[in-house]
Amino acid sequence: MKSSTRATPETLWSHLHWLVVLGEQGSYTGAAARLGVSKAAMSQHIAELERAAGVPLVRRTTRSVGLTEAGRQLVDDTRGAFERIAESFAGVCDRAGVPHGRLRVTAPVALARQQLVPRLPAFLRAYPEVRLELDLSDNLRSLTLEGLDLAIRHTAVAPDTHVAWPLCTTQSVLVANRAYLRRTGIPTTPDDLRQHDCLHYPRTQEAPAWTFEPMVPGDSPRLTVPVTGPLAANNSEALRDAALAGLGIALVPDFSAQAALQAGKLVEVLPDWRPVGTFSETIHAIRPYSAHVPRAVAVFVEWLREAFAPGFRARRNNGSPLHCD
Repeated sequence: MKSSTRATPETLWSHLHWLVVLGEQGSYTGAAARLGVSKAAMSQHIAELERAAGVPLVRRTTRSVGLTEAGRQLVDDTRGAFERIAESFAGVCDRAGVPHGRLRVTAPVALARQQLVPRLPAFLRAYPEVRLELDLSDNLRSLTLEGLDLAIRHTAVAPDTHVAWPLCTTQSVLVANRAYLRRTGIPTTPDDLRQHDCLHYPRTQEAPAWTFEPMVPGDSPRLTVPVTGPLAANNSEALRDAALAGLGIALVPDFSAQAALQAGKLVEVLPDWRPVGTFSETIHAIRPYSAHVPRAVAVFVEWLREAFAPGFRARRNNGSPLHCD
């Protein structure tokens, strides 16, 4: 590949940056979306860069896009410089003192719908120059590859390459509706769950089991009980709704059951026992490590910490949650 006019590096800075993004995304479609340009413009920029370099930089197949050895070397040598430029520019912009710009945040579906979204109007009114983009997903996402600024995660630990701010503690709760408990009876010990329809969150291919500790230490040992039921779902809202419909007893995070418990639509089962090991007990805000934290990210994290500080433990409705008359 030869070019009749030799381009200089100074005329190709944007082309090099687009190649870096293409290498991260692995597709022209993904890279174009990340950069906010058309797929045709993306392809033209890469073609111009290849003509200037005189060697192929991208290996195209019908299913994927990869970098050649030359393309990979170019990306490896320039990625760090572009990251430093982005951080430096963000730092200069932050000197204006007003948080602004697009903030891309990923969060679990149930936590976002039940607890985050209802609180967001207050944040957006306080910071009108911030444009918030929410990605609701229960799957772990690569923040760097997908251009996400922050993740809100129900997790015990964060990757070593990331920074995590604890937002609040959270607990797992066992819930059912009164109609189901009137029909089947109220469990008084974890072992009684063997005789009940249990709605669970599948973690592995192994037979499901729930583990409990007594609320009063020393009363009883930790117990693990195998459970079965008509429904398993990898979304706590689905389990909560199934419990509301009377399908059985569900084990869910407190943030998912809070409103239904407060309204008396669900009651807590086995309140003297604490479920452990199914869900993490801390909610974190997580972002990839960098020397500079954009002001929009910093103020959003601080706002989250204040908004979530009380936690999500529901007050029991009308006395004992096990009164099912």
